[in-house]
Amino acid sequence: MAFSDQFLEELRNRATIVDIVGRRVKLAKKGKEHIGLCPFHKEKTPSFTVNEAKGFYHCFGCGEHGSVFDFIMNTEGLSFPETVEKLATENGMEVIQDSPKERERLKKNQTLFEVNVKAALFFKNQLFSPKGKQALDYLKNRGYLNKTIDQFGLGFAPDDRNALKESLKKEGFNESTLISAGLIIQPDDNTKNTYDRFRRRIMFPISNPNGQVIAFGGRILGEGEPKYLNSPETPLFNKRRVLYGQKLASGSARKSGFIIVTEGYTDVIALHQAGLANTVAPLGTALTEEQIKNLWKIVPEPILCFDGDMAGKKAAARAAERALPLILSGYGLRFALLPDGEDPDSLIKFCGNEAFEQIIQNALPLSEVIWLIESGGRLPESPEQRAALQKRLKDHSLKISDPTLRSHFLSLFNDRLWKEPRYKGRGKRAKSTPWSASMSPVDQTMNNDHLKTGSEALRLAQKVLLAIIINHPGIFEVSGETLGNFSFAEKHLDQLRQELISVLLKNPNLNSSGLKVILKQHGFSEVLDSLFRDSLIKSNRIIRTDAPAEKYQLLWEENVDLLKKLETEFELEKIRNSGEVSISEEDEDVWEQQRALLEETIPGCRD
Repeated sequence: MAFSDQFLEELRNRATIVDIVGRRVKLAKKGKEHIGLCPFHKEKTPSFTVNEAKGFYHCFGCGEHGSVFDFIMNTEGLSFPETVEKLATENGMEVIQDSPKERERLKKNQTLFEVNVKAALFFKNQLFSPKGKQALDYLKNRGYLNKTIDQFGLGFAPDDRNALKESLKKEGFNESTLISAGLIIQPDDNTKNTYDRFRRRIMFPISNPNGQVIAFGGRILGEGEPKYLNSPETPLFNKRRVLYGQKLASGSARKSGFIIVTEGYTDVIALHQAGLANTVAPLGTALTEEQIKNLWKIVPEPILCFDGDMAGKKAAARAAERALPLILSGYGLRFALLPDGEDPDSLIKFCGNEAFEQIIQNALPLSEVIWLIESGGRLPESPEQRAALQKRLKDHSLKISDPTLRSHFLSLFNDRLWKEPRYKGRGKRAKSTPWSASMSPVDQTMNNDHLKTGSEALRLAQKVLLAIIINHPGIFEVSGETLGNFSFAEKHLDQLRQELISVLLKNPNLNSSGLKVILKQHGFSEVLDSLFRDSLIKSNRIIRTDAPAEKYQLLWEENVDLLKKLETEFELEKIRNSGEVSISEEDEDVWEQQRALLEETIPGCRD
């Protein structure tokens, strides 16, 4: 079977040698090459190198060397035609034998690569021209550095129907080529003139895994629809297969062992600039089967990080269900949802890398996400409800083709359904997560005229302790044990208390911003909002994040003493059952001192 040189070269470009070798050899980047332990002979010191730019491997120990085709043949025992067919299938290419027609097709594709390079240069030059000033200002206002703009090849398409077309025609490209590349549009009425597809847009070049520009995405500058516009499908570009930023991310991902999948171009750029280069994004569509398989070529368990709004949750749910028929033993997905209203850019700007990295570290496995999607985070009350949930979970599990993995999913779900304790009344709530059922509405007001009742005094003292430790998590190291000695009467406050203990035990170095991000991710957004909207909490300068330690530590100790006194003297069980108990004059004096401390305010202060 004969293959044209052009076909083999295109296949070589798609089946990058670092990805292929990296499936069997743990590679580390060293200069322009990757190194690892040779798979062809036993060694303790790495002498095996892979040169991505030149597309070959070489072992200085045993002398084995070759291309990506040689590596497959030598490690899997396949013939050359079998190797070509295997790689072509993996990379969405039809195996075509050498022929004049095939050589002509590949020649046209090479021309498309060339015209895309010229188009990217045109857009880049426009960005730094007077016409691109508004676009450049927009990027700078978003915090993008010049080196980031250059690294991602960002550009600008001016508001001109023919600017790109005329520029590329001067470079020797005809309109037929520009149409094939998706750069200009031919109206349905062929008598009308062609015109530029992208106008008044910030331009994002889209590259294949080898870094060759194959398409573009454009964001409208100012008002207009659609907000984002991608190139159409072309001989080079199939958006279902391509991941934005893959070339830049793959090396870092292999080194760190994980890759982050975000929602769009700007998320990738923001995280890359923040030092998280192992980040990619789909191209305006839900994550596809082809993209999931491409991710698994880089790492076995990619992390999907979507916004915490409803759209982000739906995208995560679709990806989870889409992955089930594809997963095999050793491969999977993890899911990390940002707090509602946050995207990676805003989260890092306001909370820092640490907060984002905590979210990534706490990503949930695929099995947990399927459980939460179907159960809402709550164990059903009755056998009938459990049986219905069991059927839905079983239906998901049976989509898994790998028998071992399918068996583990079924066993896990059955254990959670039938071996966990049963509760009367409302079902047991699992650990709060962004997918969990909504919490019951919480009391958002505090009537100062009634602070002398035991239950309200108790509730506000509890809120004070929670607010202090959230705004000053460092106090947990010396005083956090006290928090574990209480049990708050109101369910939502006690759940928050328990979650604080759990999170801070695992992450003792969290700052206030990072702690709030994790709490919101775990489903406590409503409780936090209610807590910090309380008039005495919101405006108190002793609780604020910039308060001096001696002040908030004193307030902590006094509220601990008050809570102990209230628990003993007013019979906490009566309060839990909504019984109101009057307090003595002595206790009234204690509470008045607490309220006086709470009411020290700074006008306009807000945490």
